[in-house]
Amino acid sequence: MKATEVVVERLPVEDRFSYMVGWVDSDVAIVRNRKGERALRMGTSHLWQLAETHALFGWTKVVGLRMTLTLEGPKLAVIVDAPLKNLDEAIRRSSEDGWLKMLGIKAESWEGLKQRVAENWGVVVDAAVRRLGEGVRGELDALRDKLNDDKVAREVVAPALLLIQAERLGVNEATLRYFGAVVSGAIDGDGYVSATRKEVGLTSGKHAVALLWKAALAAHGIKTEVRGTDRKLDVVASGGGAARLAGLYFLYGPPLLEGDEEVINHKLAGAMELGAREVLSISWERLRQTDKGRVVADLTISEGGAAVKYNVYLRGDAVELQFRSTDRSRVELAARLLKRAGVDAEVKKEGSRDRWYIEVTTDRLAAGREEPRKALAEIVRTARDNGWVDAKKAESWLEKLEKGRILKEGWPKYNVRPKDGVLMVKYETTNSGNIEREMQRLENMGLVESVHFTVKMPEGGKAGNVSLLKQGLAYAARLSVHGRQRELAAEFVKYILERAWEAGEEVYEKAREIIKEGMSRGSLTLKGFAKRVEVGAGSTW
Repeated sequence: MKATEVVVERLPVEDRFSYMVGWVDSDVAIVRNRKGERALRMGTSHLWQLAETHALFGWTKVVGLRMTLTLEGPKLAVIVDAPLKNLDEAIRRSSEDGWLKMLGIKAESWEGLKQRVAENWGVVVDAAVRRLGEGVRGELDALRDKLNDDKVAREVVAPALLLIQAERLGVNEATLRYFGAVVSGAIDGDGYVSATRKEVGLTSGKHAVALLWKAALAAHGIKTEVRGTDRKLDVVASGGGAARLAGLYFLYGPPLLEGDEEVINHKLAGAMELGAREVLSISWERLRQTDKGRVVADLTISEGGAAVKYNVYLRGDAVELQFRSTDRSRVELAARLLKRAGVDAEVKKEGSRDRWYIEVTTDRLAAGREEPRKALAEIVRTARDNGWVDAKKAESWLEKLEKGRILKEGWPKYNVRPKDGVLMVKYETTNSGNIEREMQRLENMGLVESVHFTVKMPEGGKAGNVSLLKQGLAYAARLSVHGRQRELAAEFVKYILERAWEAGEEVYEKAREIIKEGMSRGSLTLKGFAKRVEVGAGSTW
């Protein structure tokens, strides 16, 4: 339920029907329940799927449980139902003031929507023929008379609406938002993402439907091929097409739920990795001094048809990037674009006002990819040459931005420093949710609160903290070799050592000794870390 609340708050496209129709195309079926009434139904063993779909469909009852055997072992699958009226209501709202209204489609229910798609079937077929050739016309024409069958219609409506969108509205930032939302449901359900093979695939059981998806993706600039047999066909994007599709999925799909491994969408995580291989377009303009003497410039990040303009302030002690809006979904998109640029950003609300914002300062910006760091360095250098910022301060910022500060992606900023002869490893924040997330991460690793780390929750606007004890760092080092979550522990230990290296040689040596003490045998290699130090017999860092 907590994950569901996060999904509801962080969907970047307000019209939920666009997400729902993608899920109906894949994992959410339209069935007859025990009373003979038509209902929505889904079965899953993944908590993240249950959370995402509950945010959209509002499941009202559990109608079954079953045990399934997976590659990870046996898993309990839950089967949930919701009344069809939940989908009908989403269609009605979309027709009145949402995506369907933009498409010129007026429908009050699922039945009405099927009829409107049938009435526009000529537009759908002509759009597909234009991209795939005349050879597909007969097969697609035959689908029109089958739209009364929910089993057929649920797979047809989503790609059909995307083809109607491409014909009537073209391809631009506005339409790509809905495209990304629709395909996110289709991927989250039966689809797949492989960052290793550089592929993203949508699954269909009918050849004609696979052709519709191929045409819909082509209409939005993504080439695909159809693979498989009649019972299971995959419409597969590879190479650059896969990276573009993955990028749109990440930008406009559901949020990547973090913290508990059970609610992490592994498909979305793979899409983030795959999409990150694409080159971002980053530019800046209008470096100026305000009436209050502040130095500010505009920085634009664009990718996959999406573009967001941020304000960059050069303050007395930091380079600060900001984005503010009363449109919550727009701020969510701004945060996701920054994430694509390698910069962690958290969406926050301005007190009790319906206004949201992002603020990121020098250290976090310097942890990003080369493209944003280079643009920010140009802003700082130009301001320095104009005499608008202190030269010494500018050089300090440039050193961080040009070299790139080591902050591990996905990890918060732990401070590593000595205090009274003891090494302090502490993460501080006023956000209680982030404290809870970090507690969960350490516990997932195998550490125990009060034994290996301590927690102080934020109170009265003051920051709380997660403080790693000496024995906690030593135990994490041991878990990096022998624990069940070795990769997670190894990443954490490597990150702490990197943070110690940034703090100076003395701090680094203290951290290294604790880590060396914790590793009784085996070795851990820090890929990409410049300094090599002996840890044990035959092992180096």
